[in-house]
This record gives sequence, structure tokens and C-alpha cells, in this order.
Amino acid sequence: MAKLRTWIRAARPRTVLLSFSGVLLGGFLAYKTGPSTGSGTLLCVLFAAITAVLLQILSNLANDYGDFKKGTDSEKRVGPQREMQSGAITEKEMKRGLAFTAGLCLIFGALLIFVFAGLTWQELAVFAALGIGAVLAALLYTLGKRPYGYRGLGDLYCFLFFGLAAVAGTFYLATKSLDFSVLLPASAMGFLSNAVLNINNMRDYENDKASGKNSLVVKLGLKNAFIYHCLLIGGAFICLTVYLVLHQARWFSYLFVVLFLLFLKDLIAIKKTNPELLDPFLGRQVKHSFLLVVVYGILMLV
Repeated sequence: MAKLRTWIRAARPRTVLLSFSGVLLGGFLAYKTGPSTGSGTLLCVLFAAITAVLLQILSNLANDYGDFKKGTDSEKRVGPQREMQSGAITEKEMKRGLAFTAGLCLIFGALLIFVFAGLTWQELAVFAALGIGAVLAALLYTLGKRPYGYRGLGDLYCFLFFGLAAVAGTFYLATKSLDFSVLLPASAMGFLSNAVLNINNMRDYENDKASGKNSLVVKLGLKNAFIYHCLLIGGAFICLTVYLVLHQARWFSYLFVVLFLLFLKDLIAIKKTNPELLDPFLGRQVKHSFLLVVVYGILMLV
């Protein structure tokens, strides 16, 4: 039976911080719009964060299972060895793990929208559909006969669920109001999430190409994938800046752009690094994205 530390490795903890960042950004924006001292609002953001983290873990476990079953996780694969690939988790155990994690996603998601969010029936229907869709999307990334991750659509999933849904969804649940300008920072989070996925797929380019996993990087090629990566980082900072301009933020709120130097340093290093050696930059991208969200949120609220 797989041990706890094996499951922790399978969950890929270094990516979990990214899903939390989206909810945190949504929470910052909601507080800026109209702070509430009610415990219900705090619990709403908390359960949104738990649900987002569980969805990330579900996606990671499904990716481990799906890539193993399709033969993508072979001895030619670079990066950390997957748990099913190494034999640390059996197929039967992973199926149970997927079912358990999916169940937790649905339970915490249900608590979020039915207990803490205080939604109308119409709103409940929308968010229930969104939650079920998120769980299915996490599973179908590499599972099934036609997984969308093998057709270059993984970036779209990241953008929609870990960008738009995480940020704008949290904002709406906390404020019960629509503000379309929130789609700017939500898009920024989507771009940053795609940047993490892009590094992962650039690292796995040769193996994915040989295995028939047509990620967006495989479709674009490494040269264009790097250009795409630069556009993602630049787009994130532009969206965050435009949001501040629209809301007439004070001058010091723009100091977050100093963090662009961290991303620029990584971009230069990525350009000079062989794809199979890009794994350390995945963790750096996650940490820098989280730092950006924290600094942006604090400067916005001061």
C-alpha cells in the first residue's frame, strides 16, 4: 500500500501554491471592493481556496494516471519520476485516490456554494455546473479516449479554471457583485498558470512528441513556445497594470512591476537552458507568481 509521502509526491506540492494564488488574488480584489468583517465571507474564501487546491491535486493525480496508461511516462521522460511510473502507486490505488480526491472536491465545493456563499437558486445552478465542470476537466486532461491535454487544449483549461474561475469566481462569491474589470487580474492569473504549464511542456517536449501527446508546445515547437512564454509573462503584468489604471490606484500600487525583474531573469535563463533541464524553473515560476499576487494585493490595499 502506498505510503503518505508517496501520495504527497503524487500530489506535486510545488504546483499547489499556484491554485491557491488565484483564490488569494480574488480575495484581495473582493476586500478592496468592499471589505466585510463577516465570518461567512472569510469562510467563503477559505473554502474556495481548499476547493481550488483539491482540484489542482486531482488534476495532478489524473495526469500521473493518464500519462502512465498511455505510455507517455516512459524511461525517456525527463523531470521527476511519476509515482505510477515508478510502481510506488498501483493502478488500483490510483483509481481509489482519484475517486477520493474528486469526492473531496465535490464536498468542499458543495459546502462553499450551498452553505457559506449565500447564493440564490439561479446562482447555485451556475456555480454547481462550474464546479462539476472543473472536476470533469481535471480528470479528462489526460483520461479517456480523447483527452484534451493530448490535443493542445491544456492551456485553455488552465486559463479558464485557474485564472478566470479562481479569481473572478472568488470575487463574486465574496462580494455578490459583477465587476468586469476583475477579468483583467483574472486573465493575468490565467497567463501565469499557463506559464507554469508551458515550462512543464517545454521540459517534456521530446518525450511528448515521441509519445503522441500533442501539447501546445509540441504544436508550436520550442522556439515559438518560448515566444509564447514571454507573451504570457508580459500579458500578466499588462493586465495587472491596466486594472490599477482603471481603478485610479495610488502611485505606489504600481511598484509591483519591480517583480518583473525576477521573471525577466528567469526568461533569460530559460532561453539559455536545454529543455530537459528546465524543471527547476517550474517551481520558480510558481513561487514568483505567488509572490507577485501577495505584493500586488498588499500594495493595492494599503
